[in-house]
Amino acid sequence: MSSTTFFLSLLALIVVERLVELRIAKRNTALLKARGALEFGGKHYGLIVLLHTTFFIGIVLEFFLGNRSLPYYFTIPLLAFAVAQILRASVLYSLSTRWTTRIIVLPGEELISSGPYRFLRHPNYLAVALELLSLPLIFGLWDTAILFSLLNAFVLLRIRIPAEEKALKWSRSAVAVGNNPPPLLVEP
Repeated sequence: MSSTTFFLSLLALIVVERLVELRIAKRNTALLKARGALEFGGKHYGLIVLLHTTFFIGIVLEFFLGNRSLPYYFTIPLLAFAVAQILRASVLYSLSTRWTTRIIVLPGEELISSGPYRFLRHPNYLAVALELLSLPLIFGLWDTAILFSLLNAFVLLRIRIPAEEKALKWSRSAVAVGNNPPPLLVEP
């Protein structure tokens, strides 16, 4: 199999995976909201979508504009990518109907503590970070790997995780204070 065929096949597989995940997320979001869940941090969701969309554009551009041969070390990032996929699947399994691509919180719900959540607070974000680094490196696409790993780290550490932590903190206290969401956190 040529490196181009391998690249396009792997990319197609990932795109299909993402489309399936978006469908699951949409269904789960509707189920959670029907149970009284609230969305937090909705204003930054477009930034997450933009980051992931431009990642795919960047990886395709760098692949087709640069050297399209597999580097000698490609098995190392391929293994890391496989680990990310296993971690991602275990997150979806552990969260079940509570997994979404948005920050959706059911007031008073206990945090999930099974699967990878026994060891990590935000295992899905580790899986995403590992994917954004390892996928381009399978094909020696260092510019995409570095740029999007840095952008992802910024978005996660400065925006997404703080918003999620605020939402989880509110959820734990919501039962005690009558379930009133703080107006600056909840967005339509």
